[in-house]
Amino acid sequence: MKNNAYSRLGELPRSRASEVLLSGCLVLEGGALRGTYSVGVMDALMEADINLQCTIGVSAGALNGISYVSGQLGRSARSPLTYRHDPRYFGFGAYLRNRSPFGFDFMFGELTYKLDPLDIARFMDPARRFVAVATNCITGQAEYFEKGESLEDIFIATRASSTMPYISKMVDIKGTPYLDGGCSMKIPFQWALDAGFKNIVVIKTHPNSYRRNAKSGKKLAALAYGRKWPQLAASLGRSNAEYNALCDQLDVLHAEGRVFVIAPSRSMDIGRMEKDLEKLGDWYWLGYEDGKAAIEDLRTYLGRDA
Repeated sequence: MKNNAYSRLGELPRSRASEVLLSGCLVLEGGALRGTYSVGVMDALMEADINLQCTIGVSAGALNGISYVSGQLGRSARSPLTYRHDPRYFGFGAYLRNRSPFGFDFMFGELTYKLDPLDIARFMDPARRFVAVATNCITGQAEYFEKGESLEDIFIATRASSTMPYISKMVDIKGTPYLDGGCSMKIPFQWALDAGFKNIVVIKTHPNSYRRNAKSGKKLAALAYGRKWPQLAASLGRSNAEYNALCDQLDVLHAEGRVFVIAPSRSMDIGRMEKDLEKLGDWYWLGYEDGKAAIEDLRTYLGRDA
């Protein structure tokens, strides 16, 4: 029988980040529970007072980025490491309530407001920009939702950004259906480049050497969505090849000093729906240690034009 929670929960940080914001944009890749690595990195950055003014995330990156924007260390790690085996959070019970393996009603309800409250005032501070990337199922293209008008809207957009294809119900936003941002844009650093950010920090959830099978998934996408949602099927069919191209481009940009990339320093067998909380906790700590190891070089990068 599996433990109900991670054995080292008490060791996760619970402090608050400083109020000082630095110019730049944090870009977060998705990957479902693999995103716990990114949480470890973000906690290390916050401990080092590296709080970038803008955060953009796709899928789990959007979910986990919320606590970085609110400056709450450990919060995005406590959620999966506490509730992964809770039917309100994940699994068949969550699916019955949400038509998704993840219990978004619980995440954006009781968890956000009662069990591990989000600092909503800090999250909604206009000085702290937050963007969630979701895929428009009609056009198959990525759309970028930025907080600012209402808390409800950005949470709905974040939910859409994290709604996995094939097994989840599409999320309606003003009459348009949306799914996981990763269907069309897996690492949204181009948005930060186009927005004119000089400092761009990208956190990946796979080692830099990782590449996907460019041919896989095309038949499944066509079978699942080709008839009713042809543009979505097309985006899904080419997403692996586009991911590989994004990784190649990031390698070049990082070498040129245009962006700063933090990626897992070693491979671990962590599934997108990882059940083993001890392994998942180790994945968090790898991110935390990789983040700490990158601080000196990151400070140099951020201050290079100061």
